[in-house]
Amino acid sequence: MTTPATQTDLQIPAGVPDRIRHYIDGRFVDSVGGETFGVLEPTTNTVYVEAAAGQAVDVDAAVAAARRAFESGPWPGMKNRERARVLNRIADAVEAQDTVLARLESFDTGLPITQAAGQARRAAENFRFFADLIVAGADDAYKVPGMQMNYVDRSPVGVAGLITPWNTPFMLESWKLAPALAAGCTVVLKPAEFTPLSASLWATIFAEAGLPEGVFNLVNGIGEEAGDALVKHPGVDLISFTGETTTGQLIFANAAPTLKGLSMELGGKSPAIIFPDADLEAALDSTLFGVFSLNGERCTASSRILVHRSIYDDFVARYVQRAKNIKVGPPADPTTEVGALVHPEHYERVMGYVQAGKHEATLAAGGTRPAHLPQGNYLAPTVFIDVPPTARIFQEEIFGPVVAITPFDNDAHAVELANNTKYGLAAYIWTRDLRRAHTVAAQVQAGMVWINSHNVRDLRSPFGGIKASGLGHEGGYRSLDFYTQQKAVHITLGDVHTARFGATGYNPDDPYFATKNLQA
Repeated sequence: MTTPATQTDLQIPAGVPDRIRHYIDGRFVDSVGGETFGVLEPTTNTVYVEAAAGQAVDVDAAVAAARRAFESGPWPGMKNRERARVLNRIADAVEAQDTVLARLESFDTGLPITQAAGQARRAAENFRFFADLIVAGADDAYKVPGMQMNYVDRSPVGVAGLITPWNTPFMLESWKLAPALAAGCTVVLKPAEFTPLSASLWATIFAEAGLPEGVFNLVNGIGEEAGDALVKHPGVDLISFTGETTTGQLIFANAAPTLKGLSMELGGKSPAIIFPDADLEAALDSTLFGVFSLNGERCTASSRILVHRSIYDDFVARYVQRAKNIKVGPPADPTTEVGALVHPEHYERVMGYVQAGKHEATLAAGGTRPAHLPQGNYLAPTVFIDVPPTARIFQEEIFGPVVAITPFDNDAHAVELANNTKYGLAAYIWTRDLRRAHTVAAQVQAGMVWINSHNVRDLRSPFGGIKASGLGHEGGYRSLDFYTQQKAVHITLGDVHTARFGATGYNPDDPYFATKNLQA
């Protein structure tokens, strides 16, 4: 049960508004029908603010504003350099919000403050990257000597619907906002209902940076209401979605009648494969960080660790000891390494997997609430070992601080286990053998592979998954491909050599006409 929070029973940081509203056509507005929903703080599960709950009518207004800004506003027609200047001003403003954003993001999501601290800088870098890309970018041009010149002309697609998740929400919103705006689209953002707080910062940042009114619109609300209306809206040209796979399947179906463009980064159950020649200290550091940072609430978490049997016992012993030493505590404490899960609904879901895991494998660490944290959505880092590949905790995305460790016998067995899920988002390979590294990377079914590394992102490279982990890729030029229309233009350089149908005219001596008794 949740109860309203007050200043006396909850430390609400400065900068939290009295209520969270939509932002449509340059103005903060409430829902037309006055609908709201309560936003919970995850360490106490108290309602600390009410947010406007968008309905179809609110989405209609936001899409109409975005459509007007696209069809008659200056943004789509600006030169790339002009748009880049605005994007760089946005980046400056985002960086200036770093401390405030970290405090709000940690409070809203339960992320440790030290892990929330870099989100503004990463968000700013996304805007700087796409500002540079649209200025320096080139496109295809081909010349057929003496005959033809062909080139590609790009234009923004139109109104982009952006639906974002609740883990590191502000930074992940920037992944979509930056390329969409860089391409010249206008947008309607629907942030996750669990974490709407930091999204409200965008409106002021964009306005102060000089983004024209109507280019950015924000509708808060429940996915089944606001999100569903955005996906189905005939005035929305494309949808970029990050979230879980079953929601992605529903979006795929609901977008079909209007033939929207879709880019979806969905769930993951990513393997980390530890070969016997790996740097074990580095592999331990990376795999512990990969599943327990961000409270385990990350799509690319290395939540299945596959370890060669010859080093399995040693690796497991060291991993379990390290996991038991991880500090779980209040998100605002700078020494905290794992904070509170985002919402009680999600906490119960994760705990359901923990209970299932106890019947499927051996629980070696965690699995319970830390004794010193009697309330809130806290779970001690949880390690299951000797996990069979048929187990739910091996097959299904948990999205929390829970890891499954399984032994393998040889390279082929490692690849078989790695590919033995419906997901295919990321994979991590630890080996000093260069040939093995490249061979296994090619065989693993994943959209992204890191060798002897944790999840270090290069903004130029594609980001996305295969199988049940997604549809399409974004990042670098692939993002601009998604948010722009590509038109092939062909120009003839020489004489036109075309068959001259009908050029001979009427010939009375033609046998066909003679049989018809036609006269000239």
